[in-house]
Parts: sequence; C-alpha cells; structure tokens
Amino acid sequence: MGSLENGISLKRAGSRNERHPFSSRPRSRFSRLLLFKKLDYLQWICTVAVFLFFVVFFQMFLPGSVMDKSQGSFLDDKDSVFGELSYLKEMGALDFGEDIRLEPCKLLEKFQRENKLVNLDSSSGFNRSQHRFHYRKPQLALVFADLLVHPQQLLMVTIATALKEIGYELQVYSLEDGLARNAWQSVGVPVTILKVERNEIAVDWLNFIQEPFKSIPLIWTIHERALAIRSREYTSSGQIELVNDWKKVFCRATVVVFPNYALPMIYSTFDSGNYYVIPGSPAVVWKGENAMNLLKDSQRIKMGYGPDEVLIAIVGSQFMYKGLWLEHALILQALLPLFADNNSNSHPKIIILSNDSTSNYSMAVERIALNLRYPSGVVKHVAVEEEVDNVLSMTDIVIYGSFLDEPSFPEVLTKAMSLGKPIIAPELSNIRKYVDDRVNGYIFPKENIKVLTQIILQVISNGKLSPLARNIASIGRETVKNLMVQETVEGYAFLLENILKLPSEVAPLKAVAELPSKLKEEWQWNLFGDFLNSTLGDRSANFLNKLEEQWNHSRREKFGSLIAVDDSFSYEIWEEEKRTHILDTKRRREEQELKDRTDQPRGTWEDVYRNAKKADCMRNDLHERDERELERIGQPLCIYEPYFGEGTWPFLHQNSLYRGIGLSTKGRRPGMDDVDGPSRLQLLNNPYYRDTLGEYGAFFAIANRIDRLHRNAWIGFQSWRATARKASLSGIAETSLLDAIEKQKNGDALYFWVRMDTDPRNNMQRDFWSFCDAINAGKCKLAFSETLKRMYGLGQDFNSLPPMPEGEGTWSVMQSWALPTKSFLEFVMFSRMFVDALDAQMYDEHYQSGHCYLSFSKEKHCYSRVLELLINVWAYHSARRIVYVNPETGAMQEYHKFKDRSGKMWIKWFSFNTLKVMDEDLAEEADSDHLKRRWLWPSTGEVVWQGVLDRERNLRNRQKETRKQKSKDKLERMRHKHRQKALGSREHF
Repeated sequence: MGSLENGISLKRAGSRNERHPFSSRPRSRFSRLLLFKKLDYLQWICTVAVFLFFVVFFQMFLPGSVMDKSQGSFLDDKDSVFGELSYLKEMGALDFGEDIRLEPCKLLEKFQRENKLVNLDSSSGFNRSQHRFHYRKPQLALVFADLLVHPQQLLMVTIATALKEIGYELQVYSLEDGLARNAWQSVGVPVTILKVERNEIAVDWLNFIQEPFKSIPLIWTIHERALAIRSREYTSSGQIELVNDWKKVFCRATVVVFPNYALPMIYSTFDSGNYYVIPGSPAVVWKGENAMNLLKDSQRIKMGYGPDEVLIAIVGSQFMYKGLWLEHALILQALLPLFADNNSNSHPKIIILSNDSTSNYSMAVERIALNLRYPSGVVKHVAVEEEVDNVLSMTDIVIYGSFLDEPSFPEVLTKAMSLGKPIIAPELSNIRKYVDDRVNGYIFPKENIKVLTQIILQVISNGKLSPLARNIASIGRETVKNLMVQETVEGYAFLLENILKLPSEVAPLKAVAELPSKLKEEWQWNLFGDFLNSTLGDRSANFLNKLEEQWNHSRREKFGSLIAVDDSFSYEIWEEEKRTHILDTKRRREEQELKDRTDQPRGTWEDVYRNAKKADCMRNDLHERDERELERIGQPLCIYEPYFGEGTWPFLHQNSLYRGIGLSTKGRRPGMDDVDGPSRLQLLNNPYYRDTLGEYGAFFAIANRIDRLHRNAWIGFQSWRATARKASLSGIAETSLLDAIEKQKNGDALYFWVRMDTDPRNNMQRDFWSFCDAINAGKCKLAFSETLKRMYGLGQDFNSLPPMPEGEGTWSVMQSWALPTKSFLEFVMFSRMFVDALDAQMYDEHYQSGHCYLSFSKEKHCYSRVLELLINVWAYHSARRIVYVNPETGAMQEYHKFKDRSGKMWIKWFSFNTLKVMDEDLAEEADSDHLKRRWLWPSTGEVVWQGVLDRERNLRNRQKETRKQKSKDKLERMRHKHRQKALGSREHF
C-alpha cells in the first residue's frame, strides 16, 4: 500500500464532473473515494435520472414481466440493460469501483528505481568482479509484545520457516513469555524474553545493523484496528500530542505491512508513504474454526429466524462505492425464481450484509425488495462491521454480490468458506484464481445474471441444501485453510530482498522458487493444533492501555503539577507568574542604580583592561574544568568516545576516564564536557566527509592542535558500538590498563580490547586480508594497493601489500584501542596521507552516484570498513607492540611479538622520519598552492613545514618589536608630558 495522500494510484477510465459530498473535507484521495458511509441513498433514488431508470426497470422487467414471460424478458435482454448501466456510468450517476487501482506507488517506484540502477551498474561493468563471501548468514530479529497463542504467531512461524530455508538466521525477542514459545523452538528459532529495565542494554542490535550504519531497517506488521479506533478518540479528546507521537512511530518504520487493503485506509491518519500490503493471513480461518463451535440455532433465534429456514447471505466488497445498491438489486432479481411458488411456506430468507450502518440504505433495500415484489419480511438488510462472523455462521449460502475486482481474494469469502458455507461469486480474476467452479465453490459470469439463477436453483433443492452443495462447501473449507500461503511467503521474501542491502561478507540467499512446495502451500497448523479452540482475548486494547498510562505518567513528570486532569491551562497561574517577574525586574533595576551611585575606587585604563581580561580567563577556566576535567588532568590516559546523535547516548560513559566527542553540532549531551568535533575540525561540518570518515573524523579533530585539548601522556578511543556489544572495558580492565601504562610494562604499545576473531562478521576465523576483503566487497587488497601506490608515488607495476601474518594471533576491530599520545600523532600523520590518497581515487564516483567499489550498493560510509583495520597495519609495520586487554578480566596478552616479525615489517615505509618528510612535502605544496584545486589533505589537520614555522617566528618577532616600540613611545610621551600647575597656588619670591 502506498501513501494514502500522494502515493495511491487511483486511475479512472474517464473524467467526471460530479461533485463529491465530502470534497471540502481534508481527507486523502483514497478516503474521499472509498470511505464515505453517510450517503443518502434515498436521495439518490429520488433523483430524476435514477427515478426514470427505475420506472423503466421495474415496469418493463420486474417482477410480473419476468414471471409471465418465463423469466426471459430481463435476463435475455441483458445487453440492453448493461448498455443502460454503461450510459449511466458515463454520466457519473453510477460507480462500480472497477476502475480503482490500489498500488503501493512510492515503495514500488523506489524498488524499481533501485533495481534499475543496479542493472545499469551491472551492464556498465561497475562492481563486475565483485563476489559474496559466505562468512555468515543475514540475521533477522522478530520482536513480539508477547508469545501468547494467536493467529499472528502462526503467520510469522510459517514465514520464518520459509525465510530460514532461504538462508536467513532468525532470532525471536518478546516482552512476555507464552505457549507459542514451543512452536518457535520446534522450528529451530531461539527465543529471548526481554527484561525492560532502565539503562540496561538487553539486545545487541548491532547484529542486525548493516554496519556502520546508524539505523535498523524495521518492518512493522499491523493486523488489528484497535489503534486506528483509538486515534479517533485521541483526536476528539484533544490529545494531539499522543497522535503526533504515534505518527513519529509510524514514520520510523521502513515499511508498515498490512494483511489486507482495508486496514491502510483505516490507518490513513498515520500514513507517511511507507504503507505496504501483503495479502494473506490465517487469522480468518483460525476464527472460523472457533466459530464452527458456536451454536447455530442460538444465533438464528437471536436474529428471529427458525432452525429449518434456508438463509442466504448477500455480501459484497469491503470498499464502498455508489453502484453498490444496483449490484444488490441485480442479485435480488436473479434470486426471484426461488419464490415462484407463492403458496409455499418454505421460502428462503435473504440477508444483505454491508458495512453501511445508515438507515437510509436499509430503506433503499426495502424499496428495491418491494418493487421486485418479494414477500414481506424475506429480504433484510443487516449492517455489520466486527460481528460479520456471527451472522455468516448461521447462514446456509453466501453469495458475493460485488462486481468489483479487488486486489486480493475477498476476506468475506474466506470467512464464509472457513465456516463451511457454499459460496457463489462472479467470475472475477482474484476469485477465479482460487475458486474452481463446482469444485470448491460456484462461479457465474458477471455479464450473465441468469447463470446465477440456474446455480441457486441447483444449490437449493426441496427447501434444503443439495448434497452436491454440501460436498462443495466441505471441499471449500479445506481449500481455504491454506489459502494464499504462497503469496504471503513470496511477498515477505520480496520485501526483504528490496529493503535490505546485505554487506559483502553475507552469504547469498536462495531463490524463493527453490523452496520446498510444502513451505509455500501450508500454514504450520501442526504446531498449533492443540490451541485452535482457544479464545482470543483483546490483546491490543490491553497493550494500548498500558502505553497510555506510561505516556500520561511521563507527561506529568515532564510538566509537573501544572497539568490538570482535563489538560486545561490555568490563566491565573500565568498572571501570578507575570506579576512576580515584573516585581523582580523592578527590584533588580533599583539595586543596580543604587550600586552605580556609590563611590568606587577607579584605577587607570590599563588596570581596568587587565582586570577584565583576567576575569574573562578565569570564567572560561571555571566553565571547562568541572569535576571530571579536574580528575582527568591527573590521569595518564583519556579515552575519547566518538558519537553522532542522541541514539548513542546510552552507550557512552560518564566517568572521568572517558570523554565524548560529538561528530555533529546537533545531538550533543547536555551538561557534559564533550568535545565539539566540528569546531575543532571544519571538515566535519561537511556532511559528505562526516559520513564517509565516520569515527576517523574524531581522530583528526582531536589531533588538530592537540596541545590545546589533550594533556595526558596516553590517548585512547572506544566506539559506542563496543559498549552496545558489551565488549567495552570493565572497571577491572580499566584499572589493569592504567596500571600497565603507569608502570610502562610494554613501552610504546598498542592496547586493544575488541578482537577480530570474535567479530560476528568473522565466524569462519579468516586471516586479516581475507576478512578485510569479505567486509569490503572483495576489494580491500585492491584499495590498499592502489592507495599505497598513490601515497608513496609508486609505479603501476607495484602490486605488493604489507604482509599481515596468518594464524599468529588476532587484530583490533571497532576502533577501540589506546596509544601514547606521541605515537597517536604519528599514526594520524600516516592516516591523513592514506585517507587523502584513498579519497582521490574514489571521490568523483562516490560523490556523484553514491557508489564505490568497496560496497555492493549505495552507501554513505564508503571506506570506513577499510579505515577500521588501518591501525593494525600501521602498528605492525611501525614496530609497535600489540597487546590485547581482556575487557572483562583485564588480563593482557601480547600478539605478533618482535621475534616473529623479523624480516616481515616494512619499517622504512612506516618509520617516523619517512612519514615526517612526506608530511612536510605535502605541507609545503599546500602552503604554496593555496588550495587552487580540490584536495582533502589540508582540511584534515594542521599544515606545518619549516617555511610555516619560519614565517610564524618572524611574525612573532615583528609583533614583539612592535610591542617594544609602543612601550618606548609611551614612556617618551610620559617623559615629555606637560603638567599643569595646581589652581590657587602662590609663588613665593
């Protein structure tokens, strides 16, 4: 289902100039066409055009003419009748709804556009040589409010069984336990019951994120109407904030999936263009199994019918349109032969079911039956919405009286078949697809109504259902039990295929066509057989009640006691607050005036300037140096935690060992002394490079003029993802690390605490370069080789890579490590040149199209996965010790010892002297070039070489000489200053 405002494609065959009754209401196009329920049908009948039609229709064809002419006058002359109907349709007087198309326009267009781009890339040779690595399966999380036995559990178990066969790895999470847990365990899906506690990380959602992305693709399935009904109550009671909060929730979902096309209309208030329909659900059949146990006779007595009477139910489309009354008239016309024997006392009774609850339509049905000369009390209109199952359970025959070809099999027919009722329906495409004529139902051409008469005379024999009809109803009940399973499974598989962009280390999925037929043709009834007769409670209402209580409680905490029960605003409180504010302002102004009038000692202008500057410096120092800052000064190590947005706040530490660094000016933690990354490095104000560099932007921001920010001997970084994965340092590990640093146990070493061999992306324990290739679409080694060539100015025939030993320990991932500050600056020097060379070869393609050869699909974080492993290459080949710190126990183990590295390290390439010369050459070029071309390196940090230092030294010397000259001039003026004699003084001779 597309957007109900802009996305639904409502295409009509011809243009009309009719005036819609609700045209002035701010409804969506879908609602304006299909949700009007208060049409004055009697007014329609009384209009001139329809009145003339009724005169001709009832006098020439109904009902005496039909009886006297052996039922041939109207039914045989169907062409002329349908010609009249077509004429009325062209005038706009009738609308049968057959020209309405329901399509998920926005989502389908997005899928088609992305698939088209993928095809163009494939045909143009982009990523031609890429291949997937079978390192792990794509993971899906299924989250439920509870695990109570319910049709939704049966639906999701069936879908999960098929998805697991396709190649997905699934995990079930639920807030409450229930009997459905056994069904999940029987199909091999692990179940976790969540304990929702404040500041407690219950789920490692990083397993389901396409790292390093910031959000999780979310599919929300909705099967109930409860929230839509509540939303109307919220609006009428003025709880607009609650409605807006629900709109945000709907907008957060990547896709909102409904099982039929009626629910999206009901939820049109929350539509943000992400609605989608996957028809098919066992809920209707589940309820039908329970309804079969209801007492049929008690329902009949309640409705005023006898136990032996034959009841015929005429049902229709779930959508409302203007031609509905005429369709009912045609069906009633075709049923008239059942009443040919005027003396019979066993006439069947007819119930017309519709969603229109207005009395006008009941009057219209009575008028139609009266003009057709039906016996009094035979035809009855019943308006049903939620209780349609009870009405259908007591009927004997169900006739589908709508000629609208709905987008899927009508739900009301599914209910009738599940109740064991023989159905008779027009030959529409989505009905003919599942119903075989005279096998599991009856089919009649919608252009030939007299076939319906023939069918009904065969179904009812001697005032009872014929044996053939009973057998057909029994077969239909078995057919509908597994109706549309294939469409549902394939629909969810198609949706996942289009919204998930799987990384390169994920194994490819099987095609849906390769699934065993049993998984696509049957719901998993065998797992729920013992619970089919269980009563389904109102789960949605209870859940919404809890949410409303939580929302009201949080709102009271936020606004305090000023919020009244009826949310009314207290004008008296506002007036009192205003008067108090005026009095306080007046008192402060008087005190300031009195203070200014008192005598105060004044010094020279130099003293005033010096005191003001000193007070300003003291104020800045007091502002920055809170308790954590003061504690941090005396520590040997400070660990910085880069973050972006409020969603990462729960994963950041608040003690003095850690300090956050925000990669954006927005989403900063209030009351914390976090570093503002963009203010330290202007490059982070550029959204492209902020996303592309990721956490590397924090490295460059900290290293830029580091002496103004960081004064600790050691520096560390820890990704918030490490905390989310529960791989961050514990208190014991922090103490162990600080002790090793203070005692200099390992000297100039790289300490890390997130291992590559425990990374979920590396389940097969691959070596360094194989793992790097796996997470970078097989192009990591190519990217490293090309970058080193450009960085060191090597020839194209150079194809070597820095060797990284296999089977000799592990490596650091997820940017969680610590280094001496001096070594960190050396690493940043190397990284700036590496990133600049990498950007030079990828920027044009990635910036313009969003593609880079390190990923199979468009992404903002093109080479962040390459940079994630760069620290290992630098540390190994620059002869640093590499020490692993167990994040739980603090135990340390050194990997890749020096004796094992002999003859393998590229020391000359990674030595400080080599990198320093290269850095100065780049700085000299940048200083002389004055950025006449696009060049990333000068924007990643300081530009320093000997010429810059000499220029700064000369500038300082000139400023010093200028100050000296000003001092001399000042003294000279004071020496020759003219002093005026005191007034009134006398000279003594």
